[in-house]
Amino acid sequence: MELTIIVFVIGYLLIAMEHVVKLDKAATALFTGVVLWVLLVFGHGELSETVVHLKEHFEEISEILFFLLGAMTIVELIDSHDGFKVIHKVIKTTDKRALLWILTILTFFLSAVLDNLTTTIVMVALLKKFMDNRNDLWYFAGFIVIAANAGGAWSPIGDVTTIMLWNGGQVSTNAIITEVFWPSVACLLVPLVLVSFFLKGKVQSVVIENKPEHEQIGNGESMFVLVLGVLSLLFVPVFKTITHLPPFMGMLFSLGVLWIATEIIHRKKPFEIKHQYSVANTIRRIDTPSILFFMGILLAVAAMQTNGVLGVVGNSLDSSFDSYYITNILLGLLSSIVDNVPLVAGAMGMYSMERFPQDHEFWTFLAYCAGTGGSALIIGSAAGVAAMGILKIDFIWYLKRITWLALLGYFAGIVVFVLMN
Repeated sequence: MELTIIVFVIGYLLIAMEHVVKLDKAATALFTGVVLWVLLVFGHGELSETVVHLKEHFEEISEILFFLLGAMTIVELIDSHDGFKVIHKVIKTTDKRALLWILTILTFFLSAVLDNLTTTIVMVALLKKFMDNRNDLWYFAGFIVIAANAGGAWSPIGDVTTIMLWNGGQVSTNAIITEVFWPSVACLLVPLVLVSFFLKGKVQSVVIENKPEHEQIGNGESMFVLVLGVLSLLFVPVFKTITHLPPFMGMLFSLGVLWIATEIIHRKKPFEIKHQYSVANTIRRIDTPSILFFMGILLAVAAMQTNGVLGVVGNSLDSSFDSYYITNILLGLLSSIVDNVPLVAGAMGMYSMERFPQDHEFWTFLAYCAGTGGSALIIGSAAGVAAMGILKIDFIWYLKRITWLALLGYFAGIVVFVLMN
């Protein structure tokens, strides 16, 4: 167990210090994840049991990766059809303060009906249409992550952890919305109001390049793909509710619908134009290293869960503190280092429904803490990992500029929750 912890910590530090050690974080994450499972094989008495655990975890990981791949393809398909330029034309402001409020509030509510991962992918793609300055992009993306996690925490379908608690019967739709909404609002508004006092100036708007004549696409086609693409994403949670199939199936179904629609739109056009806007061409634009980075991180966390490290941490928290408020606060902060999914799964296993019945404030508080605590570090949530992979955000940069704001929001939401209860 000690060796796996050491390897995990070293891998984590190398990812954090990517720009210092000059190693791509995707390569480090993938290598760390595989090495941890190799150590489990040699350190575990039963090889077959370890392989079974790996297959179980990889099934969950594959679902997330296919979900991510489908969402990124839909977003890139919208972008290739100039769909985001339609929104860019509607939101005309270049004032940093106004633009930050508009984009974060849009993210907050969109993540409640989609989920924080998909919303982040959509909003980061949109963000790149408003600015191309790296520091501006990273700063706005940091708030996108905070807003996406805060928005996902109060919705039963907004985050993987809330979905787990909702499906497990620990929380009902009404309880999680009414009890977690205002703490989530505070989690976003406190850092947003704070930066509004010193965030000044205008963003340098991206120069929209005119495409060659044979690559032009009509405004009507752009609007159609944008609307259908957004509706397709919104349909994913509906698909899950109707069919009870995993979310990645809904995402693949939505991608299939949009794919067929775009094929029909361009079916009578010359081959060059059809190829330009096809999924086969669009999928090349997807940042594959970010998906491999995601896989490596999830493999590493799964190995730590299989090794029992996460269970030991959870049990030590439970035995050290009498108040479940403190336990949940620490679990939320811990989720910024380790994925919140196994942490919530561990909490669901440690605390029975007999001890805390459905809609007990323990469960709703857990939903808030696990959903928003991950914003403290860029690697601490699915939204953060996606933003980090797409925009190549530096871990240390985020730590210096965004972490303290995310923590202020996190504890502001805790205060609101405690006062409400």
